[in-house]
Amino acid sequence: MRIRHTWTIPILLLVLLWPVQALSEGKPLWEIGVGLAVLQMPDYRGADESRGYLLPYPYLVYRGDILRVERERISGRIFQTDRLLLDISINGSAPVDSSDNQDRRGMPDLDPTFEIGPSLDITLLESRRNRCKLKLALPVRAAFSTDFSSAHHEGWIFHPRLNLEKADLIPGSGVNLGLSVGPMFADRGYHDYFYTVDPAFATPSRPRYASGGGYSGTTATVGLSKALNPFVLSGFVSLDYLKGAVFEESPLVKTQNSWMCGFAVSWVFLKSSERVQTSK
Repeated sequence: MRIRHTWTIPILLLVLLWPVQALSEGKPLWEIGVGLAVLQMPDYRGADESRGYLLPYPYLVYRGDILRVERERISGRIFQTDRLLLDISINGSAPVDSSDNQDRRGMPDLDPTFEIGPSLDITLLESRRNRCKLKLALPVRAAFSTDFSSAHHEGWIFHPRLNLEKADLIPGSGVNLGLSVGPMFADRGYHDYFYTVDPAFATPSRPRYASGGGYSGTTATVGLSKALNPFVLSGFVSLDYLKGAVFEESPLVKTQNSWMCGFAVSWVFLKSSERVQTSK
């Protein structure tokens, strides 16, 4: 178990605090608190070495008409109808110290990445009576690596997925369920950053390899959350299935099944008296 530098916390929590929330409920315009998360995740997708993280973090929620800062994402709402939502979403990955990873030893470290781009969310089915919703998310994001003195564009990612949200999974329990599944596609530049082995870093056990662009595996995630005023409990398990990915033959890919899981407890100590609807 390790505590990473504080600037990695928002990136990791975007993965950890996956969207699980009640539908069409009035919620405070803003909430402020603190939390603690425990996360187990691979060094990168396809790595057979993983790390445990203990992460304190600020809990900040703002549910404005345009800007929203929520547990699962930060978004700027560009266009919205009853069925369509066009916004700006972000994602990212944690840094990797290559000296800690046997397969990358002797190679440059992986800087943390952040991703940003538009996402079109389409509501396919919604039942207010059963408090469930099925959506198709179509995000396209540009990926950048950074050492916090400069940033480098590393490529593009397209990650379509189906999201199922079910509030109050067992009636009266207050437990909310989220399921997500979908393929991922990325260009050569993005795959190069994680899976290419340049000749200068090739060894007898790590041959030279050049990545291409295309299919990048499929991700499935299940998440649960429950509010126990003034606390919010969240947890998830996520699986990456890399069979058939264009970088599958990279010597840095040691497993076709990468998984991560996490749990977080947030203490919300301030809330707005103004309430807003959260159906989107």
